[in-house]
Amino acid sequence: MRKLFGHLAGALLALVLTSGLAAAQSKVTIAVGGGACLCYLPTVLAKQLGEYEKAGLAVELVDLKGGSDALKAVLGGSADVVSGYFDHCVNLAAKRQELQAFVVYDRYPGLVLVVSPKHTSEINSIKDLAGKKVGVSAPGSSTDFFLKYLLKKNGLDPTSASVISVGLGATAVAAMEQGQIDAAVMLDPSVTVLQGSHADLKILSDTRTQHDTLAVFGGEYPGGALYSTAAWVKSHEKEAQALTNAILATLAWIHSHSPDDIMAKMPEEMVGKNKELYLAALKNTIPMYSETGKMDPKGADAVLAVFSEGSPEVAKANIDVSKTYTNRLVEQAKKTTGTGAK
Repeated sequence: MRKLFGHLAGALLALVLTSGLAAAQSKVTIAVGGGACLCYLPTVLAKQLGEYEKAGLAVELVDLKGGSDALKAVLGGSADVVSGYFDHCVNLAAKRQELQAFVVYDRYPGLVLVVSPKHTSEINSIKDLAGKKVGVSAPGSSTDFFLKYLLKKNGLDPTSASVISVGLGATAVAAMEQGQIDAAVMLDPSVTVLQGSHADLKILSDTRTQHDTLAVFGGEYPGGALYSTAAWVKSHEKEAQALTNAILATLAWIHSHSPDDIMAKMPEEMVGKNKELYLAALKNTIPMYSETGKMDPKGADAVLAVFSEGSPEVAKANIDVSKTYTNRLVEQAKKTTGTGAK
């Protein structure tokens, strides 16, 4: 009988402790602009490593087709935070909507403009895309912005190509292989997957490395970050700091482990059947991940310059780009946990 009571007491205590832990955790919903894309890997990996829980958060990741859909989820109130590209914060500032990035995990955007294997012979330059069908993750997403910037940079009307929504993963690869589109703005692992089947894959523009990013934009250009409305960041200081701590711990883990270790932690459905190609893509992508979590002010200025060139609305808006991000939470994390900016 004593043993029975002992077991019951132990179970009751465990239940109370578990309930207390759950009650102590703050719930946060993060809308991800395409979870299978390696550009968003730190957000997914943080959950796989249990970093959100360690920081006192119960995080739900909602996987959406593209960054514009993730942004709509936050603006519509169905999610708290976007895991997406920082350039949305700048673009929306022109519409007087205050968004603020608070931890950056991609120091390069990783966007790649690729020609469909079925249309290699007819497309040799960006100028050849006029009148063609070009795939993007979703209209209004960073892939779409990148395409319009490149078209204008090459002397074309930004709307001269027809934009087709194809997502970022298997649907984009299938659309390219079947020739449903003439070209696409893609990210890894999709680019490497295509290269695995088509060794002569034609790439018109690549921003997966520092060298290529500088060649395209003339400076570093931040990609993925966690951001939300400035009002949410201000009113949820504890949650925003916890998210920052979790991402910084994850970035430190990434840069202290091998690509094989990282792949082993990722969900199987995201890795896919061809682990060798995923691993190759991951090796290409790791240099893209930030080591500090901080926004480089020059990078933010570059984003504003790109959008000012391609969008009259942004150019005329007199945007104070320093309001579209904060490094305060990253700096605070370094003081309290020892992680963060080097």
